[in-house]
Amino acid sequence: MTVLAHRVDTLTRDALAVLQPGFEGTTAPAWLLRQVGEGLTAVGLFGRNIASPEQLAALTAQLRTERDDVLVAIDEEGGDVTRLEVRAGSSFPGNLALGAVDDTALTRDVARELGRRLAECGVNLNWAPSADVNSNPDNPVIGVRSFGADTHLAARHTAAYVEGLQAAGVAACTKHFPGHGDTNVDSHHALPRIDVDLDTLVARELIPFKAAIEAGTKAVMSAHILVPALDPTRPATLSPQILTGLLRKELGYEGLIVTDGMEMNAIAGTYGIERGSVLAIAAGADAICVGGGLADEATVLRLRDALVTAVREGTLPEERLADAAARVRALAEWTRRAAMSDARQEGSRASDIGLTAARRALVITGARTPLSTPYVATLAPVANIAVGDETPWGVAAELAGLLPGTESGVYPEGSAAGDILAAAGERTVVAVVRDEHRHPWMTAAVDALVAARPDTVVVEMGVPQATARGALYIVTHGASRVCGRAAAEVIAGV
Repeated sequence: MTVLAHRVDTLTRDALAVLQPGFEGTTAPAWLLRQVGEGLTAVGLFGRNIASPEQLAALTAQLRTERDDVLVAIDEEGGDVTRLEVRAGSSFPGNLALGAVDDTALTRDVARELGRRLAECGVNLNWAPSADVNSNPDNPVIGVRSFGADTHLAARHTAAYVEGLQAAGVAACTKHFPGHGDTNVDSHHALPRIDVDLDTLVARELIPFKAAIEAGTKAVMSAHILVPALDPTRPATLSPQILTGLLRKELGYEGLIVTDGMEMNAIAGTYGIERGSVLAIAAGADAICVGGGLADEATVLRLRDALVTAVREGTLPEERLADAAARVRALAEWTRRAAMSDARQEGSRASDIGLTAARRALVITGARTPLSTPYVATLAPVANIAVGDETPWGVAAELAGLLPGTESGVYPEGSAAGDILAAAGERTVVAVVRDEHRHPWMTAAVDALVAARPDTVVVEMGVPQATARGALYIVTHGASRVCGRAAAEVIAGV
């Protein structure tokens, strides 16, 4: 092989190494296996790729026939954001529930059990936890995915989560740096902007990330947000000041930097994914997450070629691409060694720890009077993209399991309390809401229900900001399956 041919081959392999693409289907397509064989070091899994733990284990084993250290990443936060249990709802409460309990040992144990289940299926990189401080209660995309609005609470639980997950041999990817909590725009749709001064950022947003770094997080995910106090022109994912200057140099972080999904409109709609990917690597990112909505070989080849071309044209230093690829391979090697270690198998399995945590997270106001014939009215907002609309939520299914004969209905925006009362008849109404404070129509409906039927039970499954009312008011701090089960147990009196 000539020197030029060797350089081209190295460039191509390095460009493939920094990509974390998705794909369609529950088995690995031929093109994906081919690209893994040619240097692709990571893949991303989504709900569309998972049918069962057994199928997922077979899929990851299939990928490892091409490369035994391949990084298999997933967005498995537990709680509202689940891919492992996308069609049933998560067996774990989310971050806000864990923060509400405020027992770091519990958070560590929950994360370890979640990590054990991922590792059993061959998944070794989790795009979690969210270290965002949910300081803006109107945040449309973080909310219950945050441990809370208190900086130091978020920091100690972020560290505990990282420790628990990595004790199971699964690399944590702490997100969304430098902090997505104080936004009122979803970066899946547009570019959010955080207009606070540097002192506020240092004292609020950065503290949980420092805690994660001290806990040894193997990866950090950048946010597609504009923070003028740090960089007035480029979002964090594309900012050398934020990724290299702040994260690497000031905070001393040496692990993998992963971008949030490059197909999100905050990047794709402004820079395009090819240019955005080049700018991200140049800024200091090491891995390009792409594939939530773009999941084919053409996308992988376009991004690979864009990176190679940028090196040849001198807009991306060759050593920067090589450094990024080396960091990806180093993490891949860590996960390979972790999978071979017996350490992640230590300790007993805690299959019911998620439900235990969900029960502890409940806040209950009012009298616990068991119901015999409830009517569950779920006031359903439009789901944000991170959560998705595939995953069921609420208390209706769980309550029906405990109280056969329970009836229910789902009411989107535009529904009136009269519709619910007509459907309920003589049954006691259980009104289930999610982030009521962000949806005036929910507030109007709940107020009307409580006025008409003072025995109405209200269950808040989002961020609890609204006024507690009704004969019984239950706050779950999340909408996962176990959160619904815990609330249903209270309503049914079991």
